Amino acid sequence: MPPVLPGKTGELHVSQTAPKTAVDDVVQLALVPAIASLSYVFWVVGGMEMIERLAYYGVKAVATLYAKDPISKGGLGVTMTEFGSILTVWALLQSVLPVFTGGLSDRFGYKRTIAASTVIKICGYLIMAALPTFNGFFLGAMVLASGTAVFKPGIQGTLVKATRRENSSMAWGIFYQTVNIGGFLGPLVAGFLRKMEWQYVFLACAGIISINFLMLLLYTEPGKAEREAELALKRAAGKEKSLLTESLEELAKPHVWVYLLIFSGFWFMFNSLFDVLPAHIEEWVDTRDIVSTLFGAGGAQNEVVKFFIVMSKDGSEVLPEGMLNLNAGLIMITCFVFAAISGRMRAITSMVVGTLFASVALFASGASTLGWVSVGAIGIFSVGEMLSSPKFSEYIGNFAPHDKKGMYLGFSQISLAIGWTLEGAVGPRLYDAFASKDLFSRQMLAEKGMGSDDVAKIPQGEAFQKLVDSLHMPAHDVTAMLYAQHNPGLVWIIMGAIGVASALGIWWYGKWVPGVMARQAERG
Repeated sequence: MPPVLPGKTGELHVSQTAPKTAVDDVVQLALVPAIASLSYVFWVVGGMEMIERLAYYGVKAVATLYAKDPISKGGLGVTMTEFGSILTVWALLQSVLPVFTGGLSDRFGYKRTIAASTVIKICGYLIMAALPTFNGFFLGAMVLASGTAVFKPGIQGTLVKATRRENSSMAWGIFYQTVNIGGFLGPLVAGFLRKMEWQYVFLACAGIISINFLMLLLYTEPGKAEREAELALKRAAGKEKSLLTESLEELAKPHVWVYLLIFSGFWFMFNSLFDVLPAHIEEWVDTRDIVSTLFGAGGAQNEVVKFFIVMSKDGSEVLPEGMLNLNAGLIMITCFVFAAISGRMRAITSMVVGTLFASVALFASGASTLGWVSVGAIGIFSVGEMLSSPKFSEYIGNFAPHDKKGMYLGFSQISLAIGWTLEGAVGPRLYDAFASKDLFSRQMLAEKGMGSDDVAKIPQGEAFQKLVDSLHMPAHDVTAMLYAQHNPGLVWIIMGAIGVASALGIWWYGKWVPGVMARQAERG
């Protein structure tokens, strides 16, 4: 039978000449048959990932707020730039380690590495709780990053082994949906606990991730016998290479490293949503219009409502983690729909469209201080994320050799490493330079006659309140005045432009890689 290649509309057409490659799109099962075809182990690993993400985003969603919160309120009391130094190393460690831990998963088994990662991650959360200082949080973040790096390849490798090409789009979409159930619940827990004590957040996350020990009792590793037989044959033939050698040989293939490099622009944007947008929402976005629309002028009074929306104690505003939780909430509810839509598109097309949607969302994030505009921007970003992020993992999982699925899905973290590391180094610094309310407040206090020594003595994070007190104006009016005098939205124009460049790169890759893979197939 002649090989098939992707058509322009997402359907497949027949080619009489071009060899079939691992990056060709395959006809996907319809919605209901695709869901019905998913195996028992798929749902188990989805549950483990959901629990891990619940704990992880319980910390990640509020980490920026914890870092910026004054020491007098239990936070770290640091600038965004100082927090960025933690993010940079965190991103680098968490994203580069899977290049090597992915090979460990293939060699020693997914179940063992998932269990080891759970122990490591518990230690990270407990360190954060026990050492509420900059250095303590830094150490805890590094341990947490190491545990996450060990966890990911085993989970994603299992997913690839437990699915087929015909149901892979739906599988990755539903997996992403279950992930975001955890991503949705984590900020709710954190938003509730941090109102009492920051340390409660970290202790709760340590307890939550421990549940995965119970999930491991239900887990059966797919392809275990085949993996062990292949390793035994390699050892007997003396062909077993070191993990480092194998990893570098695979990474040297152009279609692998170019793909990882290009998609890093999406991860730059994605992480700015969690690292920088909470600060922007807290400082510049007025969410009172959302509350008044939904609950009237008196705000929300029901404690259950305030918990699930993550509102201030008096119910008059939506907190940043509540706003951001719209992202996980939308994905949690609708990702299977967008997985079906994405399944009707070429993988490259889906990623390009999704990345452009995310770029538009970032442009919109800095365009207004209105809460509903921010809601709209987060919603658009969520659609873009659902069209692009699951496809990224599905695509690399499909072109990975059958005995190196964990390794290649470990490689996928390199793209995250580049994007998140650059964002961690650049994003908070951009924010401090162009959008820091604390900096603008200090400048205005100096303009109003406060001495430079007195301005310098104001603790980090408390300059705005000092300005409000000196002007005898409502805080929201002072915010509007500072916003009008400066241009905080410039940060998001820069962020969005990076996404547009990434989308163009993905489009070019789709034109270039089929030829590369076809030549490799002819030679091999």
